[in-house]
Amino acid sequence: MIYLDNSATTYPKPQGVRQAMQRALVEHGANPGRSGYRMCLRTTQAVYDCRSLAAEFFGAPGPECVLFQPSCTQALNLVLKGTLKEGDHVVVSDLEHNAVMRPLAALAGRGITYTVAKVTPGDSDATLEAFRKALGPKTKLAVCTMASNVFGIRVPVERIAALVHQYGVKLCVDAAQGAGLIPIHMGESGIDYLCCAGHKGLYGPMGTGLLVLREPEELLGTLVEGGTGTQSRNLQQPEELPERYESGTQNVPGILGLEAGIQFVRRRGPERICREELQKLHHLYDRLSRMRRVVLYTPSPEERWSVPVLSFNLEGVPSERVGEFLAKGGIAVRCGLHCAPLAHEKMGTLETGTVRVSPSAFTRKEDLDALVLRLSHWRE
Repeated sequence: MIYLDNSATTYPKPQGVRQAMQRALVEHGANPGRSGYRMCLRTTQAVYDCRSLAAEFFGAPGPECVLFQPSCTQALNLVLKGTLKEGDHVVVSDLEHNAVMRPLAALAGRGITYTVAKVTPGDSDATLEAFRKALGPKTKLAVCTMASNVFGIRVPVERIAALVHQYGVKLCVDAAQGAGLIPIHMGESGIDYLCCAGHKGLYGPMGTGLLVLREPEELLGTLVEGGTGTQSRNLQQPEELPERYESGTQNVPGILGLEAGIQFVRRRGPERICREELQKLHHLYDRLSRMRRVVLYTPSPEERWSVPVLSFNLEGVPSERVGEFLAKGGIAVRCGLHCAPLAHEKMGTLETGTVRVSPSAFTRKEDLDALVLRLSHWRE
């Protein structure tokens, strides 16, 4: 199988990730932070080491600012439901995933409103002005994706952070498609809440995610309460980080696999990974652009404006049919709406969806050539 669905989850995982998870099941089988015997202490230290690595990787103030979550989606829910109250207003971009839009729709029943700001690809000034116009006296939070999971369009999050801070508004960034591809430094970027998927560009296993905080002193409302291994006499959730947001037994094999994934990305460098994947997609774009009936929705991807995600369609053909045709040829892509109807509405593909190609560090140019060859055999 030629796997080109890495925006959903990267595959294959680096060998170090697989080894770390296997080792966790043998050497770190105790529940971290719950006891004082040797294996428990060793497991607790291993989890802390991953937290420290992630804090360093993202330029967070300290390990306590890194909160392990089961997904980027849950991290986003924690920020949205932990900061917003009745009467608050939110600004979002018009490229957002349902991981943002569905929680906001649910919060609308609690008197929380939102405004959608238009992202203009290739024009950060226009994007910034759209966000400026959407801000209001009740705006509490701005939320935007780092890059579209459908079209690869990058959003100028650092400039948006500087803008909204002028109005006393905090910024939450959905970095599901940016972490591991775009260098992120919490102290320099101005991002207040960084939500990451561990299983995508960070090359960790599924079931892992991160919420990274820029200001550890600020407490969010909790999404889940329960046992933390600390202050067990007190029925109130602890205020100390990270325990406040990590109730229950942690996913130790997943966390140690995530640590190995971050190490893999750090060794190669996010910039290098992104640049090499974009070069491969540029090659694919050139070939697709010369094919009859292929519809492309963005310019050829460039590092300044794009992450390595490309959507296309065959004229007059539902995207799911193209995906099925490719799958029969051993090529795995993602088709449909990609859980991001807002982005499709923006680009005029809400009715058709798109065929999405997303490479990884392991994708070869020959894999993309095979996709083009398979498409050349399409017959009505």
